[in-house]
Amino acid sequence: MVRFATEMGYEGYPEMQKALREFTTNRLTNVQRIDVMSDQIGEDDLYETVLNMDIDKIRRTLEEGDKEEFYHTVDHLVNAKNIYIIGSRSAAVLARFLNFYFNVIFDNVRLIHTTSTSEMFEQILHIGEGDIMIGISFPRYSKHTVKAFKYASSRGATVIAITDSKTSPLAAYANHMLLARSDMASFADSLVAPLSVINALIVAVGVKKRDYVAENFERLEQIYDEYEVYETSDDQDY
Repeated sequence: MVRFATEMGYEGYPEMQKALREFTTNRLTNVQRIDVMSDQIGEDDLYETVLNMDIDKIRRTLEEGDKEEFYHTVDHLVNAKNIYIIGSRSAAVLARFLNFYFNVIFDNVRLIHTTSTSEMFEQILHIGEGDIMIGISFPRYSKHTVKAFKYASSRGATVIAITDSKTSPLAAYANHMLLARSDMASFADSLVAPLSVINALIVAVGVKKRDYVAENFERLEQIYDEYEVYETSDDQDY
């Protein structure tokens, strides 16, 4: 296998294996992924297998992550004029999670929540210098998000990518990149490591704006009580 990899132009078998893994992740359709999943994962103890694969992705994300880039990103966010968040398809779940908490931390957050390209551009029309766009995209990458990045970059905004690789199409327009492992030979995307990175980002920004966040949560708790947002033990019948 080592000789074959060398003849194919790779430095060795690990490099060829990495290239094949990236091809599987980025190019295969969901139907093709199902076939690969059957070959690589099998059917024995899927519960343990999938959870261990997710654990490995978080570990590798931590080992390969750029802490300096992470904290530079935090500093930019704290000083942003406006923050735009975009994520399409399965990444939309991550975008909504980030938006939920950023709306408590900031008063200048906008979630781009449409799959229509024309409506997307209408929502980011006024983005410019001093603003930040956070885009979340993993294979198979969304053209929707790439187009938003290209426009935001052309307008002078700071562009932050949360993605899986420096070869991601988002990289061409990103000022900062937070990388997280998402590769899984399955029709379902593994978003555990990306969510963990986003959670770290929320906490780090929250610590920077501790007093403002505490004030907002105190006000929210009063609203929750007044308008009975959550169930309490007093509401339960025994």
